[in-house]
Amino acid sequence: MRHRSLLSAACASIALSGALMAAGPALAQVPPAPQPAVPATSDAFTYQDMISANRLGDPQVSPDGRYVVYSVTTTDVAANSRSGSLWMLDLNTPDAAPRRLAISDQGANTARWGGDGNLYFLSGKSGTSQVWRVASPTATPVQVTNLPLEVNAYRISPTGDKVATSLAVYPNAADLNASVEIGKAMADRKSTGQVYDRMFVRHWDTWNDHTQNHLFVQSIGRDGKATGTPAWITKGFDGDTPSKPFGDESEFVFTPAGDAVVFSARLAGQTEPWSTNFDLWKTNGLSGDGTFTNLTADNKAWDAGPVFSPDGRTLAYRAMARPGFEADRYQIVLMDVATGQKREIASNWDRSADTLQWSRDGHTLYTIAGDVGATKLFAVDTRNGVVTPVTGAGHVSAFQQTPSGFVFAHDSLREPGDLYFKTYLGREMPRRLTQSNPAFAAKQFGEYEQFSFPGWNNETVHGYVIKPVGYVEGRKYPVAFLIHGGPQGSFSDGWSYRWNPETYAGAGYAVVMIDFHGSTGYGQAFTDAISQHWGDRPLEDLQKGWAAAQAKYSFLDGDNACALGASYGGYMINWIAGNWSNEFKCLVNHDGVFDTFAMGYSSEELWFTEWEYGGAPWRNPEGYQKFNPANHVDNWKTPMLVVQGDRDFRIPTAQGLSTFTALQGRNIDSRLIVFPNENHWVLKPANSLQWHNEVFGWLNKYLTPAR
Repeated sequence: MRHRSLLSAACASIALSGALMAAGPALAQVPPAPQPAVPATSDAFTYQDMISANRLGDPQVSPDGRYVVYSVTTTDVAANSRSGSLWMLDLNTPDAAPRRLAISDQGANTARWGGDGNLYFLSGKSGTSQVWRVASPTATPVQVTNLPLEVNAYRISPTGDKVATSLAVYPNAADLNASVEIGKAMADRKSTGQVYDRMFVRHWDTWNDHTQNHLFVQSIGRDGKATGTPAWITKGFDGDTPSKPFGDESEFVFTPAGDAVVFSARLAGQTEPWSTNFDLWKTNGLSGDGTFTNLTADNKAWDAGPVFSPDGRTLAYRAMARPGFEADRYQIVLMDVATGQKREIASNWDRSADTLQWSRDGHTLYTIAGDVGATKLFAVDTRNGVVTPVTGAGHVSAFQQTPSGFVFAHDSLREPGDLYFKTYLGREMPRRLTQSNPAFAAKQFGEYEQFSFPGWNNETVHGYVIKPVGYVEGRKYPVAFLIHGGPQGSFSDGWSYRWNPETYAGAGYAVVMIDFHGSTGYGQAFTDAISQHWGDRPLEDLQKGWAAAQAKYSFLDGDNACALGASYGGYMINWIAGNWSNEFKCLVNHDGVFDTFAMGYSSEELWFTEWEYGGAPWRNPEGYQKFNPANHVDNWKTPMLVVQGDRDFRIPTAQGLSTFTALQGRNIDSRLIVFPNENHWVLKPANSLQWHNEVFGWLNKYLTPAR
């Protein structure tokens, strides 16, 4: 018979199982799920709170300064999904409540104001992502573009009569329609093999499908709709704009007259995976004649973020100086539009500038930069280069100007992102505008403190210590020792939705984090110190920082600690396993490097490995082997949890599998978690929940409670 009852099937299964058990060894079982972490107190902040939290960002202020529109992303853990919406706040009305815009019902995102006061946004309401606009919050939306491909980024010209869109097209197609037909033919193929004659073959989490991001321009009619055949203005350019995988509209901008576009892009060719040479290019008008002017040909390093001054006479942008080094300092450069002459401003400011915005009078540039654990908004005088901090502690992720001050998104170790207002260079405390997670007001967070100590070369190194929720004076607490990735990154005073130290504090752990040499925000020389020194200088900082923290904070139980890290932090976990193996009760390694030599042949952004290890692996094998964790497996003995995203092309799956193979081969207690649908990060709500269950289960297995 084809069907049988579930009961009879179950009985047969039990009988078969019993026979097999009697005949030989027990069958392999699915590993048991770990027990979820128990909050330190009933009102402690937990990782479940973090996963379900609302996420606010991308503030956009209207031209008259009255309104700010921003995005809010909500999470449905049960449905394993997230959705975005747009909200508006009236800045001229004290204590005004934000209101959700009706256009959010169609999945609106990427809201941008036009100079005419219209609000533009992307929406998939018509079936594909297109540009729409609305004249007022209650007006009927008008579909601006009706292109045959998804719009992945857009810009409205300063004159308001043109729209530039970025589309993924086949660069050798005759026109946009021909590119669409090529795409259909590729989708209809019976064979699945992809053929490559050059790299990138894959990037971040996506295999190269042979399309590139290119720019198209259309006029906007009086009815708000784009008209005419889209002009392919980057036709003939061999490269992506915006860049893949994380580029956006900040990489291209209309000229003030709206008669050309300046864009930041890297030529592809045969050298793209080895190159950081992004240049600023200017189109020859908007006809798409295939000719471009390289405005920054003299710089072989990274040029980015072009923004025109209010009078249109100056182009500001950010520039690195060293080719092939992605973590070089971004200096601020001003270019005279008429002559092409360039000059750096604030050359003595030893910080790396982020997004630039001109002041309304054209005398100041505003930017964000890391600064000794904080991420601040700074004002840079374009006349004399004087740099003045506008904000203090915490982390500014985005900002916009109003006639009287700034609206900015701000977060900290204890607070997720919300909007604040501050007057220009005023001394008053910023005024809070939103409360994205009101329930968090009743949650308990661990108190944190920044500390410093003499590290490698007797130079000052900073770190953070966080007390556990429910801290009691005189008790000793288990410790989560967190190691950041990058390696040119920072465990700053900022909120994280992935590696959030407050989730450990909420579960009763103290937390120690060290910004070792190589971290950002402490000057470029400090950042540079890690290159070709992955295993010595940072390890010395971690060892000295761990000792300094224990000496300063008596509640840290140094014999009851686990070290955890991702990416470079995961590399360091593997390095610690072989070179500092007696210090920790357990280890957690997320997407960490096991074999640096293999990384030189299998990672995708090869400029990174060649800079960090001192050349190509076939030219300088010693540079790859000097600090290679694979060479120290004989010393491994500490239990390790290994996590790997199978779509991680930065640190490919073989690295995680190799780590687990080494652990199992040495009979070390170990556990491997593979997420088939995650990249270098764990982003999906259900996977994030599983990640945290596993990690906290591992800590609970090896660390004892406070005593």
